[in-house]
Amino acid sequence: MDRMLYVAMSGAKEVMFAQANNTNNLANANTDGFKKDFNIFRAQHVEGPGQHSRAYALDERPATDYSAGAIKVTGRDLDVVTHNRGFMAIQTPRGDEAYVRTASLQVLENGDLVTVAGHPILNEAGVPVNVPPYKSIAIGDDGTLSFVPADGQSNQLVVLDRLRLVEPDVQQLYKGLDGLSRLREGAAELGQANISVVSGALETSNVNSAEALVEMLSLQRKYELQVKMMETSKNHAQKSDSLLSVR
Repeated sequence: MDRMLYVAMSGAKEVMFAQANNTNNLANANTDGFKKDFNIFRAQHVEGPGQHSRAYALDERPATDYSAGAIKVTGRDLDVVTHNRGFMAIQTPRGDEAYVRTASLQVLENGDLVTVAGHPILNEAGVPVNVPPYKSIAIGDDGTLSFVPADGQSNQLVVLDRLRLVEPDVQQLYKGLDGLSRLREGAAELGQANISVVSGALETSNVNSAEALVEMLSLQRKYELQVKMMETSKNHAQKSDSLLSVR
């Protein structure tokens, strides 16, 4: 009965992992720019002589769904979203480059242009953008950053820089534990792409709340089934012990 018990325990543990992933998706259904993670189960055969006939459940997160979410108009000049398959480049806390499709930007006191999470926005040369004192700032359709100097006239618009815009193959992207998307190891470096952007708008999460809730119920039923199998295994073991104890 131990075989049945351990297989059921394996299934229950992996269902819990899947439930955690689905819960994370659902929790971020209202997080702008969030991309949901896929989840699959597969059989993992036990390695070793004489064990090939035994298989346990294995839960995996094979990929992230990079399909676009809905566009939400905010009217804020520093809210921006890329079109089609385009991404903007940001700098992560560890200094490497990551990619986002939408960002709500802000200018710090020192002039650094960052996302709401504090990640610096990169220009087409891969350098963080710094904004001089300004009255207003605007983002053009091609990602060009323009501003009116603090001591300038209201119609004196000066071109400052251009956002680093790329068009990666999403198969070459992966989402890390920090929620940021990066290129996979060995992928070719990305050059500046001719991507258009929209300012005054943000992209919402691509999580479908109804689907996530249905998946949550399905996973709960699977977990209950595994628990029932463990209880059955226990009952079988007790009956076997009682039979062996009969004289």
